[in-house]
Amino acid sequence: MPFITLTSDIGTHDYLIGAIKGQIVQSIPGAIIADLNHHLSSSNYTRSAYLTRPAIKHFPGKSVHIILLNMFEQKPAHLLLARHGDQYFACADNGFLPLVLESQPDEVVALPLSKTQPKNLLYCTEVMVQAISRLQAGKPLSAIGETDVQIISKNPLKPTVGTDWIEGQIIFIDQFENVVVNITRDDFENQRNGRRFSIEFRRDEIIDKISETYADVPEGEKLALFNSAGYLEIAINSGNAAGLFGLRNFSDKMQTPNQQQVLDNQLLYQTIKVFFE
Repeated sequence: MPFITLTSDIGTHDYLIGAIKGQIVQSIPGAIIADLNHHLSSSNYTRSAYLTRPAIKHFPGKSVHIILLNMFEQKPAHLLLARHGDQYFACADNGFLPLVLESQPDEVVALPLSKTQPKNLLYCTEVMVQAISRLQAGKPLSAIGETDVQIISKNPLKPTVGTDWIEGQIIFIDQFENVVVNITRDDFENQRNGRRFSIEFRRDEIIDKISETYADVPEGEKLALFNSAGYLEIAINSGNAAGLFGLRNFSDKMQTPNQQQVLDNQLLYQTIKVFFE
């Protein structure tokens, strides 16, 4: 039985997710449907990619991931059906897929949309579901969609590095107000190269060791660890780091030049810097 996941920015307060599941079970009997997240941010692709990528990695081969994020940023002429490794993806062509994959997909085709049909969400998901049904029937991607497609890409938000430092941006604050930074364990260790380090933020806050669990420090003390997704996290044992330190999510939206002073002030609360010595 095929695994099909649903990820979106739709929320769960209306009929749409239920209707999409109805489309799936009608066209693909026996499909196992898993909801990953329906509260992605259509205005913050970096945050949304972080919330999507680690979950997808835990699904078995040949799973299909339907991603409905910012579907109508522009009026779509086509959708995408892609394969990366042994996973398949159906989504809009809006630059989000390469951010989730951290690369271009291994194989991708365009699913053309009718010029006469209303371009509403349920029409788009019906096109996706019909394509997935053909995929499950054994059709190759090249027989399902148009192979001559150049997909949209967006620049990923990467940490900046120097000889003796690495600086990351806050990409997520969870319900406990733990702060996730876009520095992975590999980023950290490659730049560290065995040296001592200090994690600094808000000018005067310093952490000089990596914990394994929140309980490694007394209650109320700050700590740094690498979370289950492999990203640097700043936390307080039994506390709320974001609220106490005034830390905020980094925004993908660019600031205009006359807002530079405002931007500089915001970055103080949106970035974490690690110094090596």
